[in-house]
Amino acid sequence: QVQLVESGGGSVQPGGSLNLSCAGSGFPFSTYDMYWYRQAPGKGRELVAAIASSGGDTNYAEKGRFTMSRDNRKNMVHLQMNSLKPEDTAVYYCNAQNSWYEYWGQGTQVTVSS
Repeated sequence: QVQLVESGGGSVQPGGSLNLSCAGSGFPFSTYDMYWYRQAPGKGRELVAAIASSGGDTNYAEKGRFTMSRDNRKNMVHLQMNSLKPEDTAVYYCNAQNSWYEYWGQGTQVTVSS
């Protein structure tokens, strides 16, 4: 069955870094555009980053601190997050989309606090 499994979340102090990973299975991973979303307490889900199926095009809600990458041989995407701020605290979700289907992971908690 289709699975997206996130990992790498945790607690970090402001200014710290985390590297989130998402492993996909059960679908043709390399043909799907991939996204990272996040949802903070009491807020709606928002787009953080996106990467095209080929990995050749990326987009970010906020440029400079986050970098998204993918490895289609391993069916994985990553989100390197640097200079983290308390407002980055949220559950981070991996998302896969093509023209017909959309899949979500279960999310991983990121907490930025001193």
